Amino acid sequence: MDASQQEILDIFTRTRALLRGHFVLRSGLHSGHYFQCAQVCQHMDAVERLAELLLAKVRAAGLKFSTVLAPAMGGLVIGQEVARQAKARFIFAEKENNALVLRRGFTLAAGEPVLVVEDVVTRGGRVIECLDIIRQAGGKPVGVAMLVDRSAGTSRFDGPAISLLELSFPTYAADALPPELAKLPVEKPGS
Repeated sequence: MDASQQEILDIFTRTRALLRGHFVLRSGLHSGHYFQCAQVCQHMDAVERLAELLLAKVRAAGLKFSTVLAPAMGGLVIGQEVARQAKARFIFAEKENNALVLRRGFTLAAGEPVLVVEDVVTRGGRVIECLDIIRQAGGKPVGVAMLVDRSAGTSRFDGPAISLLELSFPTYAADALPPELAKLPVEKPGS
């Protein structure tokens, strides 16, 4: 782990965003680790630094965008801060009938370059929904930027994907829990 990744992990640890226990993830899988990025979002100095680091990687990759789209809830704070630092427009997608949609009058111009920003990606379902929203609205997805890639790079998207931290903690189906995890009380902290 390089110094930059250690700094990011230290921020998650300091803000108590990296939790240990027995968790049910949004995917339905179980894990002994959970990134509760909402904990980081209480500390604007940490959000500002994480966005600065993420935006530097986005720029180093040559991604050019005029709008940031974040899925609600997880990506809201980091997405807005990335947009603020990049002096870009910020919009978000929210659930309606259990699917992400643009609401509140948000629209995209034809060909508008849009960066999707998310906090934690495990399988990437919400990111894929955002990419589809951009295309359906006539915009052009330029890439995905995330704080934590829990899949350690196995989640695939149409286009570049950038993360600050790649970690892969084991996940388990409910009927295949290891005994040490099964004996812990289950928490579903939300995403």
